[in-house]
Amino acid sequence: MIRFGIAGFGLHAVRRLMPGFALAQNCQVVALSRRDAVKAREASERYAIPYVFGSTEELCQSPDVDAVFVATPNANHRADVLTAVFKGKPVLCEKPMGMNAEECREMIEAARRSGVLLGVAQIFRFEESTGRFRERVARGDVGSPVFARAEFSFPGLGHARTWMSDRRIAGGGAIADVGVHCIDALRHILQDEVVRVDARTRTDENSGDVEASALMILELSRGTLATVLVSTRAHYRTPIEIVGHSGVLRADDALNVDRPIRIEYWREGALVEEETVSNHLAYARQVDAFAAAVEGHAEFPVPGEEGLKNQLVLDAAYRSAESGNSESV
Repeated sequence: MIRFGIAGFGLHAVRRLMPGFALAQNCQVVALSRRDAVKAREASERYAIPYVFGSTEELCQSPDVDAVFVATPNANHRADVLTAVFKGKPVLCEKPMGMNAEECREMIEAARRSGVLLGVAQIFRFEESTGRFRERVARGDVGSPVFARAEFSFPGLGHARTWMSDRRIAGGGAIADVGVHCIDALRHILQDEVVRVDARTRTDENSGDVEASALMILELSRGTLATVLVSTRAHYRTPIEIVGHSGVLRADDALNVDRPIRIEYWREGALVEEETVSNHLAYARQVDAFAAAVEGHAEFPVPGEEGLKNQLVLDAAYRSAESGNSESV
């Protein structure tokens, strides 16, 4: 049983991580850190978490913590990951991995030197829906993928993560927050890499110095063209569609973890097959997979190098949005 400490125990820990740990088979949360001592104590009592700390450093010094889940704001990821690996703790870092690719490289090298596992919490790698898309594309159900589409939007006004509109803390807006999910899901499903990005962004009076909405066109190495639409100003939706020479796979809200997903298979303009899958175990599968890797039973499927690949695409997207030109990854 791997004992986790959660660094930065906030809204994400409450809404997603703790329900996932409750369903996990081989790990549990024994410690948390949070700067607000009152809220930290309340969380400790609510979830029966025995150890409470005021900082990531204190949490990482505990001999009762086997692994650290970094769930702090994006600007803190680098420092918190480095703190964990220097203390010899395997660390699972929330997405996006860093503020830029250089931070990601630094974290990867530090973990390598310390000989500890570094993973990135790209949760949709652990969903049944993305798994089925990946399997069916790999076996040729759509033929060679020509087009792909991934979208992620949600109404973010008034969100509890108030730092989302501050570039110094968030690193970016909708692209960094949910665009990274779309990019990673497409890379995973298509088993291909993005080589070029063209991005356009829009801000509004409430978005601070980050984008509220964005469109990205991705060129992948084997020729697939993909579109990614993201926003923190639109209705919640996460569709994915893969269009190939001989068929189409699609699902509305393909990435959600709250309700069943219907995956449709179309050929020659007709729906010929459908199946329903559930992603309700995604968060449990993620932490159990990391626990298995810590114990040496399996490799974690999203190591730090995967986080770096996603970050390189994010960096190219922001360069493109600024220059108005397409940018190489």
